[in-house]
Amino acid sequence: MKKLTQLAAILLAAFSGPTAMAQVAHTKPQVLVLIYSDTGGTYALAREVAAGITGDGSVDATIKQVKGSPKSDLKDVPVATVAELARYDGIAFGSPVYFGNISTPMSEFLSQTGDLWSAHALEGKPATVFMSAGSGAGKELAFQSFWGSLAVHGMLLMPNGIRGGEGLDKTVPQGNSVLGASTLASLKNVERPTLGERQIARDQGRAFARVVSALRGALPASSSEVAAVTEVPKAAITIREALARMGLALPPLPKPAGNYSPFVRTGNLVFINQYALKDGKILHPGKIGVDVTDAQAKESVQATMLNVLSVLNEAVGGDLGRVKQAVQLTGVFNTIDTYADHARLMNTASDLAADLLGERGHHARMTLGANSVPGQSPVEIQAIFEVE
Repeated sequence: MKKLTQLAAILLAAFSGPTAMAQVAHTKPQVLVLIYSDTGGTYALAREVAAGITGDGSVDATIKQVKGSPKSDLKDVPVATVAELARYDGIAFGSPVYFGNISTPMSEFLSQTGDLWSAHALEGKPATVFMSAGSGAGKELAFQSFWGSLAVHGMLLMPNGIRGGEGLDKTVPQGNSVLGASTLASLKNVERPTLGERQIARDQGRAFARVVSALRGALPASSSEVAAVTEVPKAAITIREALARMGLALPPLPKPAGNYSPFVRTGNLVFINQYALKDGKILHPGKIGVDVTDAQAKESVQATMLNVLSVLNEAVGGDLGRVKQAVQLTGVFNTIDTYADHARLMNTASDLAADLLGERGHHARMTLGANSVPGQSPVEIQAIFEVE
């Protein structure tokens, strides 16, 4: 512990100088364990890292995802926002290895941290990395890539060295790395993570907690960091809860009818297309003006927009606060050639967006008629949202 204290003093000289120290709002240091997990391997390591961090009761750890997941063991794990990163005393990052690099969702999340970088909000914060490496190919490249992204922020990077390697079972392949804990998740000859991989992850968490404790409150706070620490957090509200207050129910997540995804996110934009599905069937199938009345068409528009919101709920992990703006709604209506009230029907979707999101729900819009819509749905809606 004496050596660790000396290390902290050296780091202080490099990062603080005469600057006033940050005021800390919590009685214990707070660590964020921030992950993306595909098949559960990264999440399993995250729980071990968190267990190591909280092991002696002196440091708190919170596991959050960069993107919501429908998987049973991940669906209740909260989704982090970029802005909250500055509130923590240290961050442990976890990701699968994608072709010798970090995962796409983690990369997309980190790409949104430009404002934190400009404000030096993560500068000097301790960071450590762990990864689920599949077969193990490319894991060292992925670790180095991860470290590079964090080094740009000026974070203090804590490696594993040879910590815990003595206890590994050398008769089976193991995911250990000097840069951080990892697991060879695709090698199923034994349970993954192995007992040795789990132990190294716990050891990494314990060591990280000691570093975080030693440095806590010792680094200069940027103005954005002080604001993040002292700000009283707003109560989060989910899309499901907001709709319930409006007397509406969020439908189950619609399943794709082909080789495509319910939504695609690129940068901060989420793209969604949905039809008038309700209880697994098209609501009021047919052509508006012949088979479908205007009243039935409005019901179909509402059902379609609720399906859009169900997909949006998936994209933001249920957190309504992560929806920054409804950008564009496009309504395609299955109508006769002479029909002219498309815009009035589409108002049902626009009103729902505005009622749910307030000013953030005001969007650009296009409506048009078509000779047919797949499945004889009266309407198809494409939506574009800006999200955190």
